[in-house]
Amino acid sequence: MARSLWTGSLSFGLVNVPVQLISGVRDRDLHFRQLHEDDHAPIDVQRWCSEEQKEVPYDEIARSYEFDDGDSVIVSDEELDALEPQRTRTIDIEHFVDLRDVDPIYFDHPYLVAPAAENEGALRAYRLLLDVMGRTERAALGRFVMRTKEYLAIVRARDGVLALTTMLFHDEVRPLDDVDAAADVSADEEHVQVALRLVEAMTVEWQPQRYRDCYRARLEKVVEHKRKGSTIKLPKEVEEPSPVPDLMAALRASLEAARANTQQPLRNRPPSGRDELRRFTRDELYERARERDIHGRSSMTKAELVDVLSR
Repeated sequence: MARSLWTGSLSFGLVNVPVQLISGVRDRDLHFRQLHEDDHAPIDVQRWCSEEQKEVPYDEIARSYEFDDGDSVIVSDEELDALEPQRTRTIDIEHFVDLRDVDPIYFDHPYLVAPAAENEGALRAYRLLLDVMGRTERAALGRFVMRTKEYLAIVRARDGVLALTTMLFHDEVRPLDDVDAAADVSADEEHVQVALRLVEAMTVEWQPQRYRDCYRARLEKVVEHKRKGSTIKLPKEVEEPSPVPDLMAALRASLEAARANTQQPLRNRPPSGRDELRRFTRDELYERARERDIHGRSSMTKAELVDVLSR
């Protein structure tokens, strides 16, 4: 059973459901330690006073806030402690919303919500909320405090369990006015129609297991080779993609390739010519090379992968 990160209750009107939060993601990254290159000794980080040129104990460290005009103020630990939200053990549901109306840009970190008690009453209350949210296709918006921070969160039914995702507040999301979306330029309707057919040809059912972290797989292989004493050949610089000279020609060629390839798993696709192979990313080409067990593929550039796969 995964470790619980927070235990309390989910307040739904006058109903309180004992729950616990479990992280909805796993850390699969490879973590490295910093070492001194000469003697491989671990690097220590010290808090250093630039004025007195000496290390500063943690209890002598203060905090300052700097304004845009260069002015600053000192804020004490006691003042910060006084501002901390009250540490309640309740996820207070405030409203229910249609999940389809919530822009995913507001989603932050996912958690799973599991029952925190084994008695029948607690389990029935959990199941009641799960069934109701599943039938209505509604999501619950609420607030809760974890550690020293108050979070806005959305709770929903997900494959037989409740899931909670902390959310960004509206002023944390960058306004659209800050982005130049080329509003003064209109797309050619003929281009739009071909692009729509391209999107349709590339549309598949969402299957998360088909998407893998290719970089992590390559990194794990490098680490394993280093462990065995192998020398790693550094890849050449990646070629910059050339600008598209003819947008319509590129769209039509992409549409033709998509129709030929979308419905087939990568391993079952027939050998491709150089022009078609160049439309794939380096990671996609690497997967093809891996499936054909091409030696030295890890260090190959995109151009080299295209060359070897087209033979």
